[in-house]
Amino acid sequence: MRVVIAEDAAMMREGLTRLLTERGDEVCAAVADGEALLAAVAQHRPDVAVVDIRMPPTHTDEGLRAALELRDRYRGTGVLVFSQYIETRYASELLAGGAAGVGYLLKDRVADVAEFADALARVSAGGTALDPEVVSQLLAARQLGVAALTPREREVLTLMAEGRSNAGISRALVLSTGAVEKHVASIFGKLGLPPSENDNRRVLAVLRYLGS
Repeated sequence: MRVVIAEDAAMMREGLTRLLTERGDEVCAAVADGEALLAAVAQHRPDVAVVDIRMPPTHTDEGLRAALELRDRYRGTGVLVFSQYIETRYASELLAGGAAGVGYLLKDRVADVAEFADALARVSAGGTALDPEVVSQLLAARQLGVAALTPREREVLTLMAEGRSNAGISRALVLSTGAVEKHVASIFGKLGLPPSENDNRRVLAVLRYLGS
């Protein structure tokens, strides 16, 4: 199995490299930030990338944003997010294109080396490895987001689920197009759906509504 590691903590990065190498895997690159991760994947085309969330320069969500870009560019490379933190906003988007070849494990909840290696192998082979706590928080975020919608926003989302455009919603609810656009933007915000180059937020919003 060919692996790229993106982890800004030197001790953790070296530890993962040694662990995987001793198990017979090939660590093609071990880097410390999102840009280096994308460059390493472009160069080596590994089977899977292990990605931390908080990396330079701001130590907030660079790793997850790089993972999203990696998933978009290199569909043949699995992504295993390995972090102390749960970021439901980006995790939802990471899973939106399908859970195949995606993992999200919490560092302090991985019981042993064998468990981590098994999860990495599953993701590399196109499977899924999600920590139960990650799944729990994703479901909670989904439920809270829909519950936070106003009655008018629910009406707008219902019409979106019927396949109506903003213009169609405007006509159905006798609202201006600008008002509909504001309601739609508010819905995206409450459901934790950031702007995406793929522009699939309407579909994701409807899926959340139908699953609530």
